[in-house]
Amino acid sequence: MNIQDSIRKLGDQALAASRRMVRLSSRKKNAILLAMADAVDRQRDVIQAANAQDIDAARAAGLSGAMIDRLTLTDARIDAMVTGIREVAALADPVGKKLWKRTRPNGLVIEKRRVPLGVIVIIYESRPNVTADAAVLCLKTANAVILRGGKEAFHSNLAIVRALQEGGAAAGMPRHAVQLVETTDREAVRELVQMDDRVDVVIPRGGESLIRAVVDQARVPVLKHYKGVCHVFVD
Repeated sequence: MNIQDSIRKLGDQALAASRRMVRLSSRKKNAILLAMADAVDRQRDVIQAANAQDIDAARAAGLSGAMIDRLTLTDARIDAMVTGIREVAALADPVGKKLWKRTRPNGLVIEKRRVPLGVIVIIYESRPNVTADAAVLCLKTANAVILRGGKEAFHSNLAIVRALQEGGAAAGMPRHAVQLVETTDREAVRELVQMDDRVDVVIPRGGESLIRAVVDQARVPVLKHYKGVCHVFVD
């Protein structure tokens, strides 16, 4: 199967999963998230073994110490990942929340409510903890997600996603609600951001060059930023 066909298959699977996700209750979604947290905790040795492969490759490629540090999954960072998933499970469910309600002079009642988007693609760079963060936020809001991480964290991302899938499936998560693009070929990104018949929004997270590359190729709406929002105030 070529890259175009494999990416379109991911899109078809995510679209089908998104239609099942919207029917999940808050209790069910939270049970899925808690099972995911337990699975990541339980599989930390597998995740760290995969992470070691990425670190070895990063050192061989001459990546900076700062990049390698961002890539490394210590016990403390996996603990934080597990805690973060449980904290998302504890949040109030935003789906269905009424934002406002108005009655027109003719008696027509109009309400604005929060609803799932459908299929979200998230493209990000080296930090593997983003894999868990992105997946659980999408699931909490009843969206299906396709993740495309950086090549530097490929093995780590794969191990994390497999743990999330295993834990989620055991708790009743719809199949293919969380998927990872299992190739580092850049052609996959182009295919992802042009699937306007399967994907509802693309969220790139990374440097300005990544954001611009996604925007330049996308046919799907992109939730983006360009420059950072860091400020220094000198008194």
